[in-house]
Amino acid sequence: MHALDRNVLTLAMSALLMSVVGLAQAQPLQYIGQQHLPTGFTFGGTQVGGLSGIDRNPLNGRYLAISDDRSGINPARYYDLSLDLSQFVRSPSPGQAGVSFNSVTTLLQPPPNAALPYAANTLDPESMRINPRTGELVWSNEGQRGGAGVPTLQGPTVRGMSATGGIYTRDFAVPSRYTPTGTGAADPGIRNNLAFESLSFSTDGNTLYTATENALVQDGAASALGVGSPARILSFDAVTGAAGAEYIYPVSPVVSTPVPVTNFATNGLVELLAIGDRQFISVERSFSGGAVTPGLGPNGLPTGNTIRLFYVDARMATDVAGFDLSSGLPYTAASKSLLLDLSDLRNDDNSALALDNIEGITWGPEISGRQTLILVSDNNFGATQFTQFVALSVVSPIPEPATLALFVGGLAALVLRSRQRSSKTAD
Repeated sequence: MHALDRNVLTLAMSALLMSVVGLAQAQPLQYIGQQHLPTGFTFGGTQVGGLSGIDRNPLNGRYLAISDDRSGINPARYYDLSLDLSQFVRSPSPGQAGVSFNSVTTLLQPPPNAALPYAANTLDPESMRINPRTGELVWSNEGQRGGAGVPTLQGPTVRGMSATGGIYTRDFAVPSRYTPTGTGAADPGIRNNLAFESLSFSTDGNTLYTATENALVQDGAASALGVGSPARILSFDAVTGAAGAEYIYPVSPVVSTPVPVTNFATNGLVELLAIGDRQFISVERSFSGGAVTPGLGPNGLPTGNTIRLFYVDARMATDVAGFDLSSGLPYTAASKSLLLDLSDLRNDDNSALALDNIEGITWGPEISGRQTLILVSDNNFGATQFTQFVALSVVSPIPEPATLALFVGGLAALVLRSRQRSSKTAD
């Protein structure tokens, strides 16, 4: 090998090593602090809880958070609130400082009942976003696949409403494959409580994305210990509401073994936040009943929750809008890589951050030149749970595995060409 070739390879290998080490050591997200609201906290004559989605209004810096109350405790609703991150604390016993509620708005039905709130158990609100182009509010309804005291089958929906007043504006065109066709284990459609948990507008505002929490029945199994689940990301034209491309998102298996092992356990894709062209931060929430997880809840016991943030890239994923996975047709799923396991976060006293049922994520304000992220939990209106706000700081760019893969591929080609040249020289 010529000296020049060796120098080129040395520089390339050094750059590769620095890139790999940099990705391995980079901590793109850092813990700013948290605050809690206890279950039973009230505002405007309603019980605040079930906060499953949150979005920041860039016009006033306040936040909109939707409750997943199925009009069972109070009419289905969303809240306008303010968050002062300077008052958030890295403490195992935070308070409510910096969290204030401004208003509550009831969701209103489509015509012919346009002036009425939703009746009990006729919807399951899960996520909410502000259309960056029009200001229209968009929210997802998970639908139903049976259960005691509720209509047996409800298809999931994505609906628009006015910027104020909760007035229905339109429905987005959810494809029929998502509608549950029966209550049998093999009947196609969404699984109960595992449907549209997430919403995100693309960074250019042209596309709206939602996703199922786990696989449609016809696409594969639900998540379990040792078993992942092929969820679907579904896109819509933000102007027309027409459905577009769909991509498979590989939900990871349940993280912790429940105690006893027969106890309830699940893992799901509960939110998306677009950060680029078909690139997202995803939130996966794994819960295992009775499991020993870091941090202690208000009852002095582990919460059973594991919350992880992933970088997701669907740019090379197959558009599966035309078929179900049961067809056996080949496809490429979206890629993902771990950004942060919130179980690794520590308070100032080095205690583990206790995690509730976090289901919402949005951008926060810029602080000292750094972007922030806000997470919120759905407390399920449970006495042993809490409404949790967690603030994170984005301290380095979100890594893109595809970029590194291209670099490694280019390096490999460089090595091969150098070896070939050396071989010819030796001959």
